[in-house]
Parts: sequence; C-alpha cells; structure tokens
Amino acid sequence: MGFEMVENLNSKQVEELHFMFETEWWTKGRILTDIQVMLENSDVVVALVDANTKELIAFARVLTDYVYKAIIFDVIVHASYRGKHIGEKVMNEIIEHPSLKKINHFELYCRPEMIPFYERWGFTNHLGELHFMRRGS
Repeated sequence: MGFEMVENLNSKQVEELHFMFETEWWTKGRILTDIQVMLENSDVVVALVDANTKELIAFARVLTDYVYKAIIFDVIVHASYRGKHIGEKVMNEIIEHPSLKKINHFELYCRPEMIPFYERWGFTNHLGELHFMRRGS
C-alpha cells in the first residue's frame, strides 16, 4: 500500500475528512464549512493519502506555540485502513515534524482504551495533580 503525507487538503479530501468525522461518535455532527475553518486555523496538519488515488486515509492536526506546547487533535484513520499501522505513521509524522522539533510537551486526550497506543511515544496519563477541564458544550 503506497501513501504519501500532505499538509494541505484539497476540496475532495476535506469532504473525505468530513465523511470520516461523520463515522465517529466524537466527531459526528461536524459541519463541512466549520471543518474548512478548523483546517485554516490549525498550525500543523498531517494527512496520509493514497499515493495513486489521493484518497484521504488518515488525519491529525496540531495547535502549538512551537516552543512549549503542542496539542494533538483529531487523530483518525479511515475505517478500511485500520489495523495496518497507519495511525503509527501519523503519530510519527507529528512527533518528527520539522516545525515541532523544539516542543517541550506534546499533549493530547484520548479514551482509556487508546492509552496503550499513545504510550509508545512516551505519552502518560500520570500527571500528578493536573486535571483535564472543559468549559462549554
């Protein structure tokens, strides 16, 4: 299976991302126009596309100050490509991304069943007194 990494999605790939988001409970209901705004305002986008068809097969994005913190969001792999180590490739692209080399802390949040996956890159949920907090819906 050949794939390539892209940092900018074309309009067809944005639609494919919207479709992928619609298949997951945590992203279901996102609106295509809002996804376009999200992409424009993300600091780093990592997407894997099929080398031949250019179909979107995986995606993640990062918000960062390029020094202290980088927060990874929306790591998603197309259902038909799961179990093929594509998520690992996405995470490696983020961790090794040239513009993120100086980051002190990469952060993300995930469901408990995903903890072992992210631990491979040194992520931990043992943060002492820190707590995840949210305002709004």
